[in-house]
Amino acid sequence: MAKRNKPEDRPDDSPENGNESEDSFGLPDIEYKPLDEGKEEESGDTGTPSEGDGPTQGPEPQQEERYVYTPPVEEKSNAPLVIGLVIGAVIIIAGFLIYNYVYKPAQEKEKKELADKKAAQEAQAKKDREARLAREQEQARQKAIADSLAIANAKPSVGTIETLNGRTRRYYVVITAGIDDDLMMDYAKKLSKEGVSTKIIPPFGKTKFYRLAIADKETYALAQANADEAKAKYGNEVWVVRY
Repeated sequence: MAKRNKPEDRPDDSPENGNESEDSFGLPDIEYKPLDEGKEEESGDTGTPSEGDGPTQGPEPQQEERYVYTPPVEEKSNAPLVIGLVIGAVIIIAGFLIYNYVYKPAQEKEKKELADKKAAQEAQAKKDREARLAREQEQARQKAIADSLAIANAKPSVGTIETLNGRTRRYYVVITAGIDDDLMMDYAKKLSKEGVSTKIIPPFGKTKFYRLAIADKETYALAQANADEAKAKYGNEVWVVRY
């Protein structure tokens, strides 16, 4: 069992002995005072003032500064202006695109359709005029044929012979011509027996021939239509003369 050392046997921890406490770490000793002692000293210093001292005034109360909240001033933003400019630019560009690629092509298309429609109407009107003219010509030809047939059907058993003495300004269907008027009369008598009425046209102008006509019309077209019909009977030497 270990022998306990007596206090007197312990080495002195004083600095003179060179033996310091292990907890001092080589630092000087500090004198500690209780907190109550410090307060008592303070109360002793602030005791009743002496008679020689004048009345003491306490410290003037400091006016507390009232804190007023001032909101920070916000800088004005340019965002609304920028947004407005962007929207305006978009509207302008959209209007330009709509005008050039929607409205303008539609107008040009409408104009083209109107022009095509007008051209088609004019072409149809021209076609109708030509068709009407062709119908009128055909009707005139058919009328001439009908008139010739009517005359042929209504002809007497013996045709008449007439020698013209003056101009009548009518168109005559001539079937033959010659310088001898007697030969013209003989041929006319032959046709008269067949029921064909004839007219002898005397020489006029530079021509010295007599002509034998089987019909006369008011217009050249009617006379020519009759002449075309007569070619079947009298040959191709049938023509029209105005006298």
